[in-house]
Amino acid sequence: MLVAAAVCPCPPLLVPGVAAGAAPELDSARAACTDALGLLAAARPDRLVVVGPGDESEHGGYAGGMRGTFRGFGVDIDVTLGRPEADDPEPSPRRLPTSLAVAAWLLERTAWADAPIEGLVVGEPLTPERCIEIGRDVAVRAERVALLVMGDASACRTLKAPGYLDERAAPFDAAVARALGKVDLAALKTLDTELAHELKVSGRAPWQVLAGAAEEAGLSGALLYEDAPYGVGYLVATWS
Repeated sequence: MLVAAAVCPCPPLLVPGVAAGAAPELDSARAACTDALGLLAAARPDRLVVVGPGDESEHGGYAGGMRGTFRGFGVDIDVTLGRPEADDPEPSPRRLPTSLAVAAWLLERTAWADAPIEGLVVGEPLTPERCIEIGRDVAVRAERVALLVMGDASACRTLKAPGYLDERAAPFDAAVARALGKVDLAALKTLDTELAHELKVSGRAPWQVLAGAAEEAGLSGALLYEDAPYGVGYLVATWS
């Protein structure tokens, strides 16, 4: 059963080495992520599942101990998603997608070492129904499951945003923030997939996986961070 969840954004800029001189602009977001991961650790889960967005070639599971890198962003920083489980073979040469690499960096930064970790990548092509089904499956993988859910809101909040300014972006992000803060599963399950695509939202599918996982959990929520630096909506929330 799901006992706790944390929702965090997944821009590579969260890693200070990638952000370089702009790193202080996301200090508040990093601090909120640290607080959220602290709640996950306090829940003492038997298993942590990290869910993040990716493209079609990245869909599927990633075992604990798999490695990621930020060298593609010009910095010599490598990360590992937890540690291999005792019966696992040698770590796969396959690399973590960016969303899970950012999660691995956050977990290393908070010295997570309590529960086994596995990664799961879902993306835009998946329907809400399929995401919800995946979430239900994830919730029964252990007696006490925690989720770290990575994903960004719209990328269309300002003229300089990656997707330029779209007046629909701020209301969409505000609705997601309310749903995450209030654990409104119905609102998350019924997010407009077409609008999310148009607004370049990467978190839609991961959030709907979370909604499926939380159906029988009876959790309460808190919104820890909501802002749009660089014109992209970043949200941090906890469910416990």
